[in-house]
Amino acid sequence: MKELLVISGKGGTGKTTIMGSLAVLAKDKVLADCDVDAADLHLLLEPKIEESHEFYGLDKAVIDPELCTQCGKCLEVCRFGAISEDYYIDPMDCEGCRVCHYMCPVEAISMVKHRSGHWYISSSNYGPLVHAALGIAEENSGLLVSLVRQKSRELAEELGARYVLTDGPPGVGCPVIASLADIDLALIVTEPTVAGLHDLERVLALTEHFQVPAVVCVNKYDLAEGKTDELEDYCREKEIEVVGLIPFRQEVNRAVIQGKPVVEYSPGPAADAIVDLWGRVKGLLDNRE
Repeated sequence: MKELLVISGKGGTGKTTIMGSLAVLAKDKVLADCDVDAADLHLLLEPKIEESHEFYGLDKAVIDPELCTQCGKCLEVCRFGAISEDYYIDPMDCEGCRVCHYMCPVEAISMVKHRSGHWYISSSNYGPLVHAALGIAEENSGLLVSLVRQKSRELAEELGARYVLTDGPPGVGCPVIASLADIDLALIVTEPTVAGLHDLERVLALTEHFQVPAVVCVNKYDLAEGKTDELEDYCREKEIEVVGLIPFRQEVNRAVIQGKPVVEYSPGPAADAIVDLWGRVKGLLDNRE
């Protein structure tokens, strides 16, 4: 089983749009959406939920009013402003650090499980999909990313699938780090802008730190071919292979509006470039030991 992670150093590069087409092109695979803070791969794949499970993140602190003596110690030690003057702990502000729990002299503060979201196993026309969604203003997405990856691997092993294709989170934070662990190849989607080059540098520094093989795809490359040249020069200096150049075409916009993967919606230069991209990525995955 080989694992491909599609990521980008910033949001809006077209990562999920490309991932949706890879889901169509790849055979014998399990799909995973690790962008749990703003999951949207399901909008292209239209999955049917087969299993729904609750996700519990960090525990939250709760004060028992019958035990509390209102000594004020918890107010002094809480660094997140989660405890009000009437000794109520707002679960939206509580970070689950447990300091108040340990410092309470009468043991009036306990830690309780807190449901942060849900994770799902779904079926689709393109294969099984493991995905998740955090609740509003919830955190601990790194933990949920790890859970989605674990369940996608287990499902792939159960089905005997050859690939796990994962739509990763944008940026370089904790969720991205969680998604990078022990994968075979990272496909980084960037764009020909100043921000695109800057964020490519950051995400490549991350893959290099964790010793994850990485390749690059430049989306909408023909919008600023001078910037595309800069991206290719940078990748050449870093000895990173550029495996795809996707042109900007209205067919992509129309496909997204219709909620369809590009390669399934309409033939054209962009769809052809994505087909070529998958051919090169598949070859790299198959040659990994």
